[in-house]
Amino acid sequence: MSDSPIPSSRRRFLNMMGLGVGAAALWRPGVFAQALVETPRQTEGPFYPDRLPLDTDNDLLILNDRITPAVGEVTHLSGRVLDGRGDPLSGVVVEIWQVDNNGAYLHSGTSNRDRRDVNFQGFGRFETGSTGEYRFRTIKPVPYPGRTPHIHVKVKRGDRELLTTQCYVKGHPGNAGDGLLRGIRDARARESVLVDFAPLPDSRTGELAARFDIVLGLTPAAH
Repeated sequence: MSDSPIPSSRRRFLNMMGLGVGAAALWRPGVFAQALVETPRQTEGPFYPDRLPLDTDNDLLILNDRITPAVGEVTHLSGRVLDGRGDPLSGVVVEIWQVDNNGAYLHSGTSNRDRRDVNFQGFGRFETGSTGEYRFRTIKPVPYPGRTPHIHVKVKRGDRELLTTQCYVKGHPGNAGDGLLRGIRDARARESVLVDFAPLPDSRTGELAARFDIVLGLTPAAH
């Protein structure tokens, strides 16, 4: 393990992780179950990384011990993974992947790979604890040809894939013309994948916070 100091931005992120889990511990499972909407499935798309990075943690802005962070609007993406009754799912792995600030995926087939931000991890994983909480530090997604800004999300338990979906920037003008988003016919289900990217309170650098709860249509026996 490297003895180099942890960058201050990463220390702040790790501290925020602790605060987020503490707040989630106050939430009572099942209380809002009747108001839950099952998260709709969406296509994985062609750009799930064909070669995973050596660093697959939940901080996509810093690769290993590098000092230079990725370019983009820093976003703290978090949420809970719940079953259909509103009970948290622990021990599931949440994966995210997305384009960098230049619109390039971490994939050999991405159309503008020559412009890829080499400091952006592009993919990350997080395993939920007893509260079902997950947390990532990434960038606000940007559009690329044919698609509105989005983040791909996959939920797994071991080798079993439970859900693949996408979350979108609420209010983005490109949403109305995005075929995959418009393909979610149920209005409540479509609304459930639209996420506010709001300014993070007390951030001096304009960081954002985005909350995306994932609801799986699982019964308690399937946990």
